[in-house]
Amino acid sequence: MADNLRKTRYNARVYTSRCEDEIKAEMAKIGAEKAGIEKMIRKAQHFIVKVDGLRTPAVLILKEEMLSKGGDCAIHRDAIICKEERSSCLLMGTLKQFAQVLSDLRAQPFGLKYLADEIRSAIDNYRSDNIQIPDNPFISNCIKTMYSEMNRRTLVMGILNVNPDSFSDGGRYENPINAIEHAIKMVEEGADIIDIGGESTRPGSDPVTVDDELKRIMPVIEKIAGKVNVPISIDTYKAEVAREAINSGVSIINDIAGLAAIEMRELAAEKKTPVILMHMQGEPATMQSAPEYSDLISDIMAFLRDRTEDAVNAGVPKELIIIDPGIGFGKTINDNLKIINRLSDFKSLGFPILIGTSRKGFVGKATGGLSVSERVEGTAATVALGVNNGANIVRVHDVKEIVR
Repeated sequence: MADNLRKTRYNARVYTSRCEDEIKAEMAKIGAEKAGIEKMIRKAQHFIVKVDGLRTPAVLILKEEMLSKGGDCAIHRDAIICKEERSSCLLMGTLKQFAQVLSDLRAQPFGLKYLADEIRSAIDNYRSDNIQIPDNPFISNCIKTMYSEMNRRTLVMGILNVNPDSFSDGGRYENPINAIEHAIKMVEEGADIIDIGGESTRPGSDPVTVDDELKRIMPVIEKIAGKVNVPISIDTYKAEVAREAINSGVSIINDIAGLAAIEMRELAAEKKTPVILMHMQGEPATMQSAPEYSDLISDIMAFLRDRTEDAVNAGVPKELIIIDPGIGFGKTINDNLKIINRLSDFKSLGFPILIGTSRKGFVGKATGGLSVSERVEGTAATVALGVNNGANIVRVHDVKEIVR
């Protein structure tokens, strides 16, 4: 089913930048003529939608339809003379013009009716601030409350690393007693979720065994599950670890691998557990060696579409999926800053958005090379920008300061 869906997918998203230079650069990247860019930019002040890889006949129809309604569509210059087989497109117009175009596209060939549905979905998702509250007898009241709160404000997820080589904590909470005390303290400071991790995923880190990970996390989970009144999430990509954690009181799976493992998808479907699907390029050990993208936002969005479809097809309820663009996981400093700046684009997918910028290397670099312990203000700045651009959950170390 997923493969069939992807055959007619165009990665449609609302393009949220209103910076004229950025929009011009996007048109140039698509392949639009320079003279055409100067004419079209005037129509880029209303609503913009980007789609990827349309076949040339469909591109020409789309261009004609947008122009006929008073909008415009930036396409590759060689698509006009059919020298380019496919082209990405930047559609520009008012919401009324889009409504008229989408209505007409449903009667057109070349898969344009599917494109119309995808664009409509992206626009509706982007414009909606309503997060669906799970309505399932297997969902705990704690999780329902969490979703209800997400409709009012951005939630704060407190990070609890119980591994010896965390980039930020350096084994500070490796001792279960210290970890339990810190978890309780974060809740008192205002954390809405506690995220427990037993394996470092910092750049250059090596994986640990299932047994070692369980030895680190289980004593902590078993102690705090009955002592805190907020959901606990498990930061792992191993289904065996996630299952043990859920059986001991954890209620959210936070997977840096984006539920790549079928066993993890099946577990989430079986337990009706909220899942956080993150994008990562490569593996933690090598992900920062030379990250490269053909189109950063489009590439991440296509990945998240794939993984969310896989999860839904495995039986995970759509309303239990949360997405994370993976800041710091296989991205350059400029990539990370662009993701924060363009976070609103990801609203087009229709899922709550989590970001994790806390104390990360790019924050230190952007603030003059500050050490991990000096990155609170930089983290707070990225959180403020993320919240302004649509983040529903922020994952942080310094709960008290960020809640303030």
